[in-house]
Order: sequence, then C-alpha cells, then structure tokens
Amino acid sequence: MGENFGKIETVRRIFVLVLGMLALAFGLAWVSTGFASVQGSLVFFAAILLAAGLLFAAGCLLSRDVRPPSALSLQSPIIKLLFLAALLRLGAGAVWYTALPRWGYGNPAETAGYVMSDAFERDTAAWELAQSDCPLMDAFRARSFRAVDQYGGLLFVSAGLYRLTGGAAHQPLLMVVFAAAFSALAVLFTWGFALRLWGGRTAMLAAWVTALFPDAVLLGSSQMREAFTMTLAMMAFYGLVLVLRAGTRRGLAWIFAALLLALPLSPLFAVMLAGFLLVFAFFLVERERLRDWRLWLGLGGMLLLALGAVWLLGDRLLPGAASDPLTLLHRWMRAAAHWQAYYSERASGWMQKIFRTTPEALHPWILLVYGVMRPFLPAALFDLVSNPLWRGIAVWRSAGWALMLPFLTVAPLWAWKQKGFRSPETGVSLLVWAAILAASFRGGGDQWDNPRYRVAWIGLQAALSAWVWASARETRSPWLRRTLVSMGLILLWWVPWYLRRVTPLSWPVSDIFLTFGLGLLSAGLYLMWDLWRERRDGG
Repeated sequence: MGENFGKIETVRRIFVLVLGMLALAFGLAWVSTGFASVQGSLVFFAAILLAAGLLFAAGCLLSRDVRPPSALSLQSPIIKLLFLAALLRLGAGAVWYTALPRWGYGNPAETAGYVMSDAFERDTAAWELAQSDCPLMDAFRARSFRAVDQYGGLLFVSAGLYRLTGGAAHQPLLMVVFAAAFSALAVLFTWGFALRLWGGRTAMLAAWVTALFPDAVLLGSSQMREAFTMTLAMMAFYGLVLVLRAGTRRGLAWIFAALLLALPLSPLFAVMLAGFLLVFAFFLVERERLRDWRLWLGLGGMLLLALGAVWLLGDRLLPGAASDPLTLLHRWMRAAAHWQAYYSERASGWMQKIFRTTPEALHPWILLVYGVMRPFLPAALFDLVSNPLWRGIAVWRSAGWALMLPFLTVAPLWAWKQKGFRSPETGVSLLVWAAILAASFRGGGDQWDNPRYRVAWIGLQAALSAWVWASARETRSPWLRRTLVSMGLILLWWVPWYLRRVTPLSWPVSDIFLTFGLGLLSAGLYLMWDLWRERRDGG
C-alpha cells in the first residue's frame, strides 16, 4: 500500500512539474510577443525542458559526492534554492525585456529588450547564423562575426540553441532561459565547494549570497558570457576540492569539463582559471602531500591543457585571438592599458579634476582603487540624471557590492590570523582580491565592464563572505562589526558631497581627497573609541 502511494505521489509531482513548465512556457511566449499572443510557446517549452534537464543532471551528479544523497533530493533546501535562483534570473530577464523598451533611453539594444549592447549585437548575429545554411562553426571562423564575439563561443551556443529549438521568429528570451539555468548552477557548485571546506551552514549562506547577489542576477538574466563563466569557475573549484579533500577522481572530470567549456567562451578566462586552481591547490593540500610528485604532475597538466589549447588551437578555434598564451596575455595587458587611458580622457568632471591635480603616474592606481569601489552606492543614490529604471538598477547593484565589500576587505587579515597563511581561507582571499584587482585594471572605473569581469568569480566571493560571517559569529569577534561601521562612516561622508552637486545644499567640503580623508579619520576615531570601550569593559 505504501509503495503504491509513493508511486502515485511521484506521478503527481511529475504532473505538477510539467504543468508548471507549460504555464511558464505560455507566460514567456506571451511576454515575448508583447502580450499579444502565446505563439512560440512550444519553442519555449522545449527550451525550458532543456534547462530543467541541465539542472536535474547537475543535481544528480553532485548527489554522488554528498552523504547522505538525500541532501540533494527534490525536497532539499539547496535544490529548492537552485530552482529559485533560475526562476529569479529568468524573471529578471523578462522584466528587462518588458521594461527597457518602455522606460529605457531608447537606444537599439534597449528597444529590443537587452540590458547590454554586447548581448544585443551578439544575439542578433546568432539568430542570423541559426537561420542561415552556414555551419555553426562559422561562429569561430567567419570574419563577419568577429565584431560581435571576439572568441565565438557564446555566439556558437546561442546559434545552436536557436537552431535546436527551431522557432520561426527571433525570441531573445529563449537564450535567457538557458543562461538563467546555467548561471543558477553557480549556486549549486558554490554550495558544494563551501560544504567541503566549512560545513553546511556556511555552504547554505554562500549559496544564498550567490543566488541573490545583484550583479549575478543581472548577468545571469542576460545573454552575456559571465552567465556561464561564473558557473564554470565554481565547477572547477568544486572539482579541485573533491580531488584534494575527498580523494575522488570524479573531481578531475569537473575540472577538465570546466576548462574545456571555458576555452571557447574566453581563452584568457580559461588560462586564468587554470592558474587560480594551481595556486589554490598550494593552500588546499596538506603539507605532507606537497612532496607527492603525482599531485603536481596532475596540476601542472591541468595548466598546460589550457595553455596548450590556446597555443595549438588558437587560429583554428579562435581566429585572430592569439597565436600563443604570452601573446594573448600581452594583448590583454595592452587592451587594459588602452582602456585605462580611454577612460581617463572620458571620465567624469571630478575624475578629470583629480587627474589635473595629481601626477600622471598615479592615474592608473587611482582608477584601480576607484574601480574596486564601483558601482559606488552614494553616486547611485544621488544620480538624478538617470531615468527611474536605470537609477533603480544602479542602486540595486551598488547596494549589493557595498554590503559584500566589507566582508571581502576583512577576509585576508582575518584568514591569516584565524587559520594561518597556508590555509584554504587565505588562498580564497588572495584569489578573490587578485580577481577584483584584475577586473579593476581591465575595466578601469567603468561601472559596467569592471563589475562584469568581477562577477565571474562571484562564487568565491560569496563563499569567502559566508565564511567571514560564520567565523565572526562563532568567535564573537568585534572586528567584522568594526569593519562594517568603519566603511559605513566612510560612505556617509560622500552623502553631503553628492548632495551639494544635485541640490542647493551648501557644504564646505568640496575636495575629494579631503572628503575621503575625513571618512578615514572618522573610521579611525571610531576604532579607537571602540577599542577603548572594549578595554574599559574588560577591565
């Protein structure tokens, strides 16, 4: 009797799931046609089936590494969060598609429902390729596609999805369905990564941060490569933890799969990911295992795979990208320096004022620090020039970064003090800040490209922030509170500075360096007072 009831319950759940996917497909088709009809709903249903299959497959594969396996059942919190993250990203994509043509600035990308012009141009080209008789490999070879996708990988994926689903009209939300599902997998792999290192509570908090972080949602709801790279990064790191902490070779499959999938999307990201894995292995492996030549042979082979693929397949897979890894790195450095100079010339008035009053040699470093702060919350709050939609997006994004940055700031010293230099916590801290600074160097002070490059490593940032929070609660250390209050005081001094620019407020402090100095002074005085109070109460 109980067995029959179980079968009936399983059938009921499957029926409800299929009914829900059909309703979602009709809803997306209705949105996609401008609320005129549900034409194309079967195409969306096929895409949703593909996305759901991807999520289920990943959950089943990870369940082999989790004990008990029921921790990844359909009723488990992490699986529910996984599907919630996918639906959140898909819902955000539908909102952008609906709201931008009405309340955006009216440029071609927004009129078509795209958040970013890069996504608009690439996705349009992908649809044209899918409708043509040309092979999909032309995404890598044809010169006409180089302007919209310098590597060709995302163009290939997008065109393949359009050709596979076989829709009669271009439906941009189709790609959003797949991107939302794939980016949501970062939640699952971040959870698995943190679970192996720090336990269930920290892992669940890291998963929630990854699921809800604004830039992760924004990029996961658009047709951008970061929707894929944020998941591939955590897939590889999860695999490395499996190999070195659980001793299972299945982790190698995750690592190599992540590197091979990342290569056509961005060779530089694949090389950077391989290098990060090699560095993290030094902090992750036990001291006695450092003498095991097989370990370093495997890790070295992993790095050589990424470097060799770029070298051997460079012009075949990615025409004109680079002939060797060193050339690729050199071109990246040159492009970054060019963008830094470009941004310096086109920067806002107050940035140009800084450049006029400071030595030219300091300008890249000023932009580097400024890039770490972007998107800057006070600037978003008092940007009265932008329309309400974009202002709301800016506040949402900058608030997320303002909340996370204090945790990442305190993490390196915290990890060193709590766990020592050769610890996973210190290794993650160093990698997170290496990625943040690299993104700031490459993107300068730009409020879009810089955070976009940074969000590819959101899983590591979320896991590190969750560990800091859990560690602070466990040890009852006051330093996290002190860091949060100190950074809040620094931001507070920028409120009247921005208000004087947009209101008649008379504020005597107009110098940027003085404003920043007052913020640092306030933070220093607060720290001195709090330390004195702690000593007094302790005495």
